[in-house]
Formats: sequence, C-alpha cells, structure tokens
Amino acid sequence: MLKVGLTGGIGAGKSEVSRLLVASGAVLIDADKIAREVVEPGTPGLAAVVEAFGPEVLAPDGSLDRPKLGAVVFADAEKLAALNAIVHPLVGARSAELERAASDDAVVVHDVPLLAENGLAPLYDLVIVVDVSPTTQLDRLVRLRGMSEEDARARMAAQATREKRLEIADVVIDNDGPLEGLSERIGEVWADLERRARA
Repeated sequence: MLKVGLTGGIGAGKSEVSRLLVASGAVLIDADKIAREVVEPGTPGLAAVVEAFGPEVLAPDGSLDRPKLGAVVFADAEKLAALNAIVHPLVGARSAELERAASDDAVVVHDVPLLAENGLAPLYDLVIVVDVSPTTQLDRLVRLRGMSEEDARARMAAQATREKRLEIADVVIDNDGPLEGLSERIGEVWADLERRARA
C-alpha cells in the first residue's frame, strides 16, 4: 500500500485533483468529509462538541450549526484548539479504519487541507502539493466561490504559506493552467504512484 498525503491552498483545485486520482484508481480518504461525519447528529463527536461549546452551536434540527461554531472558534485560538482536540482524534481513527479496509496494493490518497499546518507530512510515504500562484487562488475564490476579496485574502493568510507547502512536497502539481493540462499531469503522476505502490 502506498500512503499519499494530498494538500494545497484554498482555491488550488485539490478537489479536482482528488477526483482525477480516484478516476485513475486511487482510494480517497477525505479528511474534510470525515470531519463532517464524526459530528453528525447522534455521534459521540457531536455530543462532545455540545458539551464543550453549549447547545447554542446546534441548528434547530439538532445538527451542528457550522457557521455559528466557526464564528466562535475562529475568533479564539484556545476554543479552536479545544475543537481540534475533539475532532482530530476522531478523524484520525476513522481515516485509519478506512485505510485498513483498502487492499494491500492500493494507492491510498489522504486529502488533508491542513497537512502542512499540522506537520503531518511524516505520516505519508509521499506528499503531493497542488500548487497555484496567489493571484490564481484569489481569482478563483472571488470569481468561482463568490467570496469578497477581503474574505478570500483572510482565508489564504490563515493557511500555510505557499513556500511552507512546497517544502514538504515530494510531487508538485502545477494547477495554474487549463484543465486539459491537469488531466495529462495526473496521468503522469498516477503512473509514478502505481510504480511506487508495486515496488
């Protein structure tokens, strides 16, 4: 089994890279998706979040009100750390479970947005960084996601720098260009990953 960490800044196109890798045959473990699953209604994770932050972080239907919780934790580093202390171990345990279920010769891609920020590179056999220029990031966030320029810049600033991400990269996928070029590049990367998985 080849364990691959996949990361990139917001707006870099990591989701598209994940999709193309899965289409090639990769097993995807999506940390963001798991982070949502572990705090769904009825889970111990949601119970722990409510115990830590109070019932006001719940939506009327009993699910987690993410924007409300986000407003609480992103304004306070201690509260964010408290939330991470609840969610991260649950995400880690579920990721490990999904990884164990994959076949021995699988290429398992862990899509981890905060891989560089949390110093997780040593957990993987290799790290792929989806890289774009800050200008492209900003353009995509404003044009495609409808963010204000100020909000987009704040989100970008809250993440690891481009340099810090590139420092941990074993493979860099330049995603500044058109989609056709990306598909071709993923084909090359996939051939390399399969080779490594068999080695």
